[in-house]
Amino acid sequence: MLSYVPTKVYILLRGGAGLKIAIFFILNEYADWEGAYLASELNRSSDWKVKTASINSEVISIGGFKTIVDYHIPEIPAKIDLLVLIGGNSWSIKNDHLRKLIAKQLRSKRPVAAICGAVDFLAQNGLLTHYKHTGNAQYLWKNYSNYTNHDDFIEKQAVKDLNLVTANGTASLEFTKLILKLIDFLPESEIDKSMALHELGFYKYCEMYGNPYLAN
Repeated sequence: MLSYVPTKVYILLRGGAGLKIAIFFILNEYADWEGAYLASELNRSSDWKVKTASINSEVISIGGFKTIVDYHIPEIPAKIDLLVLIGGNSWSIKNDHLRKLIAKQLRSKRPVAAICGAVDFLAQNGLLTHYKHTGNAQYLWKNYSNYTNHDDFIEKQAVKDLNLVTANGTASLEFTKLILKLIDFLPESEIDKSMALHELGFYKYCEMYGNPYLAN
């Protein structure tokens, strides 16, 4: 039960506008669940192609899934339509190539999304400056000298501001919803309804909206 039928039809009808690329940046011990909803939504659209990237050629998730990535950092295309930074247990790294990649994407006003530990990396490297944002917990960043806009932290599951979406590690659905809205994936009402199927569960959804699999 990944999606409700009318949304699928809408996506198929709007295909052909030019292929866009979404790159999911993952590190060793990445959090499997944090990008799963988003990747499946994007990948079923004829407008989008999902790719993976990392600093290593192969990474293993927290759940034990082995991923052979599509790109190392130097191989990443110059134009990225959506850069998604998936959290996990390895974002305490220092990597100037990665920092420059994210900074360039933000400066270019192209969509960036970070969840869980990936937001910690943004904070540590001063990449949250001028953005409203959230994350796992602000106290984790108290020793980050490059994190200077403390008042812009919002205690919400996920926050969208300008071209950046941030979220904590329990917010995979909210994260997905805000990213889809950021990239104008569908009309907002369609995004809300599609995500409601996962947020409410099948039976509660049916009570509110009817059975999505019986729709014409």
